Amino acid sequence: MGEQQHVKFPQEVIDEYAALGVDLPALFSAGHLGNRMGVQIVEASAEKVVGTMPVEGNTQPYGLLHGGASAVLAETLGSIGSMLHGGASKIAVGVDLNCTHHRGARSGLVTGVATPVHRGRSTATYEIVITDEQGKRVCSARLTCLLREINPQDADNLPSAGRA
Repeated sequence: MGEQQHVKFPQEVIDEYAALGVDLPALFSAGHLGNRMGVQIVEASAEKVVGTMPVEGNTQPYGLLHGGASAVLAETLGSIGSMLHGGASKIAVGVDLNCTHHRGARSGLVTGVATPVHRGRSTATYEIVITDEQGKRVCSARLTCLLREINPQDADNLPSAGRA
């Protein structure tokens, strides 16, 4: 996973993960797929996650932003919010993603903003609004994640960059 040194996290969240030896910006990057697609995480907290993605390189044959690319951006942002809500003792696992595509984008960057709809003990649901550079809504998405306790085998799957 690529490091996202410019991500803004609340200091108390950075401190919580640092106490566990976790490099939070590296752990909550866009991941391998997101990195390939150019996803950049700009801001991250349980209350709001913001990220961008270029349209170029993420289009379908007609030259429009691929709906699957919007889904990748939405799931990335909603998952990060869910993980931050769940805290260092839980892992977020996506169980439902719904995307409605409103308009096409042919160039520039799209920006996604994830905000919580529900934050419970065992699930978290985020609404993700993706807009183009003119502020027009390209996609509305909703992601629900199951929040489960981390078990020993999960540690083997954490990216090495996420451990300090």
